[in-house]
Amino acid sequence: MPEGFSKGAGAGTLRLAEVLAPLSLVTDMGMGSPDEHAMRACLLATSLARRAGCPEDTVRDVYYATLLRHLGCTATAAEEASHLGGDEIAARPLIGPADFERPSEVLGVLRSIGGGRPVRERAGIVAGTMAGFRWGPGVQRAVCEVASILAARLGLPEAVRIAMGQMFERWDGKGEPAHLSGERIALPARFAAVASRATAIADLGDVDAALDATRASSGGWLAPDVAACFVEHGRDLMAEIETLDVMLATVAAEPDPPLRISARGLDDACRAFGDMADLKSPYTVGHSSGVAALAEAAGRALGLAGDDLDDLRRAALLHDLGRVGVPAGTWEKQSRLTSADWEHIRLHAYYTERILQRSTVLARLATAAGMHHERIDGSGYHRRAAGRDLPLAARILAAADTYDAKTHDRPHRSALSREQAAALLTEEARAGRLDTGAVRAVLDAAGQPAGPAAVQRREYPSGLSEREVEVLRLVASGCSNADIAERLVISRRTAEHHVQHIYDKIGRSTRAAATMFAVEHDLLTTPTPPLPQRVQTGEMGDRCSETCVTPVGWVIGAPGGRPRRSGW
Repeated sequence: MPEGFSKGAGAGTLRLAEVLAPLSLVTDMGMGSPDEHAMRACLLATSLARRAGCPEDTVRDVYYATLLRHLGCTATAAEEASHLGGDEIAARPLIGPADFERPSEVLGVLRSIGGGRPVRERAGIVAGTMAGFRWGPGVQRAVCEVASILAARLGLPEAVRIAMGQMFERWDGKGEPAHLSGERIALPARFAAVASRATAIADLGDVDAALDATRASSGGWLAPDVAACFVEHGRDLMAEIETLDVMLATVAAEPDPPLRISARGLDDACRAFGDMADLKSPYTVGHSSGVAALAEAAGRALGLAGDDLDDLRRAALLHDLGRVGVPAGTWEKQSRLTSADWEHIRLHAYYTERILQRSTVLARLATAAGMHHERIDGSGYHRRAAGRDLPLAARILAAADTYDAKTHDRPHRSALSREQAAALLTEEARAGRLDTGAVRAVLDAAGQPAGPAAVQRREYPSGLSEREVEVLRLVASGCSNADIAERLVISRRTAEHHVQHIYDKIGRSTRAAATMFAVEHDLLTTPTPPLPQRVQTGEMGDRCSETCVTPVGWVIGAPGGRPRRSGW
């Protein structure tokens, strides 16, 4: 078990379940599920495992494997959105519970998906869904691999990590990523599959529909013995769960002895969830860690220490949790945002605050984390707070978030140089939008030779060479092999060779997992070569003049009555 995590009473300061139960709300958002879906599925799976006579160690594995079943949901969000009309969140509740080996369920998905969209758009979404037989397996492999990696970083038992890597396996061997069948599939994964699917179907319809679907998929998708246990006990268990305070019940349901977490383990958990949120877009990988490094250094310079500095660092790591609840197509958009897009964007800070407020452990971080887009003059969001209403931690976060965002590429703009970003932040402070002291401290932190922007590595993990690290950065930024070849002026075959060799060295098999490796080992601190222009030169100039107004956030009042985007 990693340092910072332990088992047994008194071994650590906090119960891990008290941290992870509320953070499971992040995966609910990412999957388009109702609040507390993961916790209700966890309660159901845990009860089924106990009814089936499983030992308590196995019940614990079932508990965590089900609670965090969708921990890897951001790993492929952008790719899924590209096939599903830009909104993977709307599609996932329909696609996820469907047994695609049963034609009747496939037809049900195709009849429902894209509902409410214009005819042409809906036709594209239906076509993308049907093409899922081609792109779906790769998505499932990446999601499983990233979920397993994150489970390890959270200090979860090996059995849970194994189960997380098997979440899309099927009893009949037709699943992903390894086409395991029968009892070769880990028992926690079998319980998680039944409970999560049943809960998802009940969310869409009723318990009878969940019972019918479980019977129909028994022996195909689902393990027959676990399915039979649900058919026998599911109705009563689901009725009981509906009467509970789900958050309290989920924490209480963890088997003894509970897993515990120290202060260092809490930092690791915050960093893992921050990285998970950043995976929502290739453009934001490593953003939360970068903001945390700047904010912590700036906070220390401004006199924060002890618990206050710890809270600032953790709030910075978690400030963009709400990003997971916004469709990936909105984050990837290169053109002007619609009013509906703007509403989605503005809510992400609110989502962050709401999730953290649900946690007895993390509630103290909610205010600062939720205010990272507020401005001194009241022009920010989501509360339009101003002046004395903004605590020091929120002011530091706003400046650190702005600097890190502006020095990295986004879909609608190229990165600024560090000097350009410093000038922009200074102007924002002069204009009364950012706090002058916070800006000065953040810029000092960014300019320190030992700071995150100036790290020069001589030795790299897993024996990676300088060129391989450069290639890995491009992989993490979303580049194809052809893009890598163009940027590095090498042949495509050489680029493919580099990528495969890197995957072999680091023990990862998907882009998302390789990206996690780069984040974990701080390999993204040096900017990658410029991204190929996504729009023509003339369009880029016009767009920047129309949309780049303040360093971070959105300013209402653009031409045409739409909000103007300043960058994120």
